[in-house]
Amino acid sequence: MRLDELDYQLPPEQIAQRPLDRRDASRLLLLNRTSSEFADRRFAEFPDLLNGNELLILNNARVIPARLLGRRAGVRSQKPSRSTRAEHLTGKVEVLLTRQVGDDTWEALVRPGRKMRLRERVLFGEGELEAEITARGEFGLRTLRFVSHDRRTLHEHFERLGHMPLPPYIERPDETADRERYQTIFAKRPGAIAAPTAGLHFSVEILKRLRERGVEIRELTLDVSMGTFQPVHSETLEGHVMHSESYEIPSETAERINAAHASGRPVLAIGTTVVRALEDAALRAAKDGSSNAVVPGKAEAQLFITPGFRFHVVNSLLTNFHLPRSTLLALVCAFAGRKNVLAAYRHAVEAGYRFYSYGDCMLIR
Repeated sequence: MRLDELDYQLPPEQIAQRPLDRRDASRLLLLNRTSSEFADRRFAEFPDLLNGNELLILNNARVIPARLLGRRAGVRSQKPSRSTRAEHLTGKVEVLLTRQVGDDTWEALVRPGRKMRLRERVLFGEGELEAEITARGEFGLRTLRFVSHDRRTLHEHFERLGHMPLPPYIERPDETADRERYQTIFAKRPGAIAAPTAGLHFSVEILKRLRERGVEIRELTLDVSMGTFQPVHSETLEGHVMHSESYEIPSETAERINAAHASGRPVLAIGTTVVRALEDAALRAAKDGSSNAVVPGKAEAQLFITPGFRFHVVNSLLTNFHLPRSTLLALVCAFAGRKNVLAAYRHAVEAGYRFYSYGDCMLIR
């Protein structure tokens, strides 16, 4: 499938730069994937739009302050010489943590990446946190080993020195308020570098009304990383290689999904990250010869869901509006049909919906 088949036009002013005052004040576009009909609603109506017998699955991943600003400190064991340029020792460096690969080791995007050599060090704060580049990867990825020079743990340093990793289409510096608003109210498990944005609309009141309606709510964890937001670098979807993302489905959640699947109850995924985890777990179950819909436990999802994919678990999806030519838009088109989704997106543009992470949402069923 050509990438330009997932394109649409969006005025820049419809890219939400800040969240609304109330989480549940967003608009909701209801899309019926069978009839292709859509309707303008409000997220405050979300509990009333459900049948009441759904099993709703949330992603409880917590976003860490993954954007670190530091300065270059030279190559380890190298003695500075007269030929060493000043920028080599004082140049600013921006590090975006993307994935933890060891107790003290992370994959990261580093700018300016081309100037950063193996074994080069970066200092953060007053030097109490240090990182050394230990490997280079594709698309600007670097592997960094971190060292704490005081009694704080690495995660304590990240919390203190780091900035919330707002997406680049939010054209402003992160603010104190983003520490709370670029986080779902049910976020528990730290490790994500982007929010599972469909969950940002939920308030305590909405969750209460869902339970009163009879909706069962369960959680899983998928650490949102490069696999979710990495741009497609090829002209076709088939040429794109997805980065893997870690996820964990608790045994209790898997049991409830298997019971719902067996009884014909609908499974409602809150966000594309939940879809990716559930459908990957379903493929693992099939590969293992299991009679269950999904298998529990920890795994790595490298699944790329594109039009033509056969869904095994998810029946309904709540999702935000996604960037054109993106893997996330490909997933939504796979679930609801490309023509249906792009028609709904065109309507959302014309009706003035707010797009992307801090924007409005769609309920597809």
